[in-house]
Amino acid sequence: KSQKGNILMKIFAILLLAFSFALGANSITPSKVYSQVMIVENEVEFLLKYYGIKYDKNRLKKDVSITSNLLPRNIWQKSYEILIKINILRNEYGLPTVEPVNITPVLNLNPDLVYGMTQRILTEINIFKIRNDIVSPKFEKKIYKNKTPVDVFNGLSIVSLLIDKLNKNEINPSFVFGENMRVYDDITLILQQLKIQDKTIPAQKIKDSTPKDTFRTAMKILTKIKQLEINAGLTFVDFSQFKKESPTLSDVFELTQMILAELQTVKAYLGIETITPGAIKYKTKTAVEVNQLMSWNLRKLELIKSLNIGGY
Repeated sequence: KSQKGNILMKIFAILLLAFSFALGANSITPSKVYSQVMIVENEVEFLLKYYGIKYDKNRLKKDVSITSNLLPRNIWQKSYEILIKINILRNEYGLPTVEPVNITPVLNLNPDLVYGMTQRILTEINIFKIRNDIVSPKFEKKIYKNKTPVDVFNGLSIVSLLIDKLNKNEINPSFVFGENMRVYDDITLILQQLKIQDKTIPAQKIKDSTPKDTFRTAMKILTKIKQLEINAGLTFVDFSQFKKESPTLSDVFELTQMILAELQTVKAYLGIETITPGAIKYKTKTAVEVNQLMSWNLRKLELIKSLNIGGY
């Protein structure tokens, strides 16, 4: 009896452990995150109506149709983009800037962290409403099934575009420049880690450069990073679907965030644990200066032939 009891106890313990593991693993699914994104969308749409700002949601949805193999790191970075735009909104209404959270570079970002970002977004929106004496209805959480990470990304993209409307203008060049300085600093760290001497200097400013020019350069940077990731055996992302015929500064801003997300993976692969700090606030930067800096970042990155020490 004693031996039989011990066997039963062991079986029970194994089953309990397996149940606990199953319960903990993947407890936050893309469908659950998507549900939170929809609440964020409801909140932003309420604010748009509250302030009497007109928008065409159907048109915005047509601009959001990504189906490529995006990873949690890209979705997390999209939520970071939204927090930056909420800061723009805060500043517009005389509220102080709250630095968005940054994380240590990792090879494979835990999807659960994206859920945490949706909670930060909701908290910031709630604080904004309280500070401006805005009372909104409590939006009911809906249950979704079979949602994918790409669905979450596209949902966040719509939220980001809606906040652009709430801010009454696109992202301005100074914000895009600040984020590109973060790219510059990350590439500099990578070059130092690979022991590659960097003698690049800024190119001359192209006075008639447009967001389309800068967007094209940003796509080249993403292609270069993809090549490095493939050669190193890292999981890569296809950004070809992000291409647009008439990109805006907001589109350049989005690509800058995707560049930052991919650079974190490269940093993690190289053992760089330095967290990319938030952007320094600039006020008078122009689209021409953004284009100049993006081009410089590309030239710095092109010094790297591989992710081996020495970069060759």
